[in-house]
Amino acid sequence: MTGAGRGRDRRARTVPAPPGAPRIHGARRTTAVVGGGIAGLAAATALAERGVSVTLYEHEPYLGGRAGGWPIELQDGSSATMSRGFHAFFRQYYNLRGLLRRTDPRLERLTGLPDYPLWHSTGLRDSFRHVPRTPPWSALGFVALSPSFGLRDLRTMNPVAALPLLDVRVPDVYERLDHISAHDFLDAVRFPEMARHLAFEVFSRSFFADPRELSAAEMALMFHIYFLGSAEGLLFDVPRAPYPAALWDPLATYLRRHGADVRTSTTVEHAAHTAEGDYVLSAGGEEQRHDAVVLALDTAGLRSLVARSGTLGDAPWRERIQRLRNAPQFLVTRLWLDRPVARHRPGFLGTSGYAGLDNISVLERWEDEAARWAARTGGSVVELHAYAVRSDTCRTVEQKRLIEELRRVYPETGEAAVVDVRHEWRQDCPLFPTGGYRDRPTVHTPEPGLVLAGDLVRTDLPVALMERAATSGFLAANALLRRWGVRGQTLWTVPDQGRAALLRALARRAS
Repeated sequence: MTGAGRGRDRRARTVPAPPGAPRIHGARRTTAVVGGGIAGLAAATALAERGVSVTLYEHEPYLGGRAGGWPIELQDGSSATMSRGFHAFFRQYYNLRGLLRRTDPRLERLTGLPDYPLWHSTGLRDSFRHVPRTPPWSALGFVALSPSFGLRDLRTMNPVAALPLLDVRVPDVYERLDHISAHDFLDAVRFPEMARHLAFEVFSRSFFADPRELSAAEMALMFHIYFLGSAEGLLFDVPRAPYPAALWDPLATYLRRHGADVRTSTTVEHAAHTAEGDYVLSAGGEEQRHDAVVLALDTAGLRSLVARSGTLGDAPWRERIQRLRNAPQFLVTRLWLDRPVARHRPGFLGTSGYAGLDNISVLERWEDEAARWAARTGGSVVELHAYAVRSDTCRTVEQKRLIEELRRVYPETGEAAVVDVRHEWRQDCPLFPTGGYRDRPTVHTPEPGLVLAGDLVRTDLPVALMERAATSGFLAANALLRRWGVRGQTLWTVPDQGRAALLRALARRAS
């Protein structure tokens, strides 16, 4: 079976697969995977490869979940692929990259961006291009190279309060930091204000959350994954083509070759646990029985299906599901402009202090579809993100403001006419609030035949975002395969503790 495999980091951790036979023997097992995002695709892949009869149900007409895409027609008559926005495929995403290797063994459909620049409206500029990748030199290099750290700032910081960052272990980090917000933790460290905006808020906003709502444990975990825990660095890859063409259409073909029934545009209305121990799912006007079920839904979808399916789990588990919360709404605006963005502009830019604008992408820098449109028209395809938008915000005003801020950051766009525009408003990312870790569901449920997957799921491994989704999907498949005596998927993660023994000892003495 194709595994994840580590990258350049020799200290990456192996999570062994449950032992067993290579494939299902005897009567074929059947499994419903509800949700065709990254988590559901990972679970379906691991199960189908081992001879399980998989039916994958996806409500949308496309796969990939929050990293999916769908066709649109532009006002100039050309076709394009719209999505919910930019995603960075970091080199630490071992299990997600392992999933993609099923159809792209050398990951040739991904390309690396040369830099990860950050701009603040005051004029400060940061970059990860020249920051060393190996800890602790990565963090020290960032401090040394960043203009947002001054000598006075370093002198006023509280190093004792920052010690938990030096030895992040899961789930221990949640015991230590889940009770405090990311904002309050940085206050306690007395982290420089400008560096906070340019560095740490990048992490909190990756969760589509305001730092005042996000658990400090999640932020510390991100710090570990990218700075002090992994030697893969903070540069990342992006798909060379829109998500369906580059990633999910080939994986759907791969799944079908392994016997999976992939059903898009199909909503599971109800799921029942029967007296015989199997499951009956109602979807698309049909009922189908399955030996097991993987629920790989987003927060709202999971809450809704569990509420409609009164025989799943037990009462305490069902109550925990209903307590899950969504992160605030976010906006993705994509513009097709009649003239190009300046050639020296980066493909991706993180921004702070620009009235809600969190980043700018110039898609023709890497995506073939956008590059063809830009070459044909002489224009540019630009994407803007605004995360954690207040619920009382006027959407029309926010959309206009985002475009105005683009013209402030890239003045050459001020004279550009908008050939077409799409605004995507969503609120379906999980929120990881202070004190919420213990209440989050795990892969396992009260029923052995019912498992969960998704980035909302607690894995007790040092993973986050898309990598948490992929990892949880493989873990869900492994839980079912173990029941059936079949060897599961070997996984990899970044190291599960701080890399330096002296720093670990200091952190533990302070805890």
